[in-house]
Amino acid sequence: MDYELDPPTRELRERARRFVREVLQPRELELERLGGRLPAEVGRELRKAAIEAGLAGGNLPVESGGQGWSALQQVAVHEQLGQVTGGLWTFIPGGYNILAHTGEEQRRRYLEPCLRGERSGSYAITEPGAGSDPRALTATAVRDGKDYVLNGEKWFVTGADDCDFMVAQAAVVDGEARLPTLFLVDYDAPGLRLRHDPDYTHTFADRHPQFVLEDVRVPASAILGGIGAADSIANEWFVEERLHIGARCTGAMERLLELGVAWATGRVQFGERIYDFQGVSFPLADSAADAAAARHLTRHAAWLADSGADRKLVHAKASLAKLFGSEAAWRCADRVVQVFGGRGYMRENAAERYLRELRVDRIWEGTSEIQRVIIARALEKRGVERVVG
Repeated sequence: MDYELDPPTRELRERARRFVREVLQPRELELERLGGRLPAEVGRELRKAAIEAGLAGGNLPVESGGQGWSALQQVAVHEQLGQVTGGLWTFIPGGYNILAHTGEEQRRRYLEPCLRGERSGSYAITEPGAGSDPRALTATAVRDGKDYVLNGEKWFVTGADDCDFMVAQAAVVDGEARLPTLFLVDYDAPGLRLRHDPDYTHTFADRHPQFVLEDVRVPASAILGGIGAADSIANEWFVEERLHIGARCTGAMERLLELGVAWATGRVQFGERIYDFQGVSFPLADSAADAAAARHLTRHAAWLADSGADRKLVHAKASLAKLFGSEAAWRCADRVVQVFGGRGYMRENAAERYLRELRVDRIWEGTSEIQRVIIARALEKRGVERVVG
């Protein structure tokens, strides 16, 4: 087992590190002060810079126009992306891995413009009455001649500020059958309506609005990956996203620790550095152990994915990485805010922003409770040794 970074991956990681520190981090406070909405020209500059840095479309296969990064290479990059607040990595052109299932015409219309930074897509699954349980999804797609007519409501449709299409999941009605299927739907399609665009605890470059689809008519050519393929495609997406979250949480902890250690070793109270008080240094030490463990778990899961391991085992390992990384990162942010004291409660302090932002990693792409269900089932079906080994 070897999941250390080889020279090409180290070079990729360094490129990502420079991009994060020189291009994205300087925009953090601007994004915060503007409520997560940077001027359009700034977004264009960031997308162009990401393309020039060679970071666009890394997760997508070469045959789809992407760079075909391995899972471990993706993790190495996302460890760096986690070191910026505000979700500013969303300005890197590309797309969800589900877009690898586009056909030739779909690729020209949707994926290729995404890779050029000209379009962005969102993923619409969750509904008002259905989150963790996909069986409760009620959006439907009914065949009408050469078209399908979509009806339903979607929540938490996460996407960049320039999103102009979504991948919407609906059940194709075929007699008594309900076949979960993905459709490419342009935002300007008649009947697609923005219902609500709420603000959230975090201030992110991504938005998470709610949409209503009311008799939205799309051609059969809008189906992504085939009728009934939504669940299998979603599983691919979940594994990748959970690895990315674990990696970003690792990166967030690294930056938080750098900030906390720098402050605590320079701050003097009662004639001593506050770092010399165990009440300050011990929580940082605990978070260092958490960060190291999260990095190990995430890279191990990525290495297994690249090695062609049992997909169900990789699924469980990705859940382990997300569960531990997201829970540990939020604890780390809470500890570092405490180290800073009152300064840690100011929004201009990255620790404060992380405290708000990292909370969602315990919810989206499968809550911590769902990850525990997946892991518990894997312990039973695949065995304790394989899951923890």
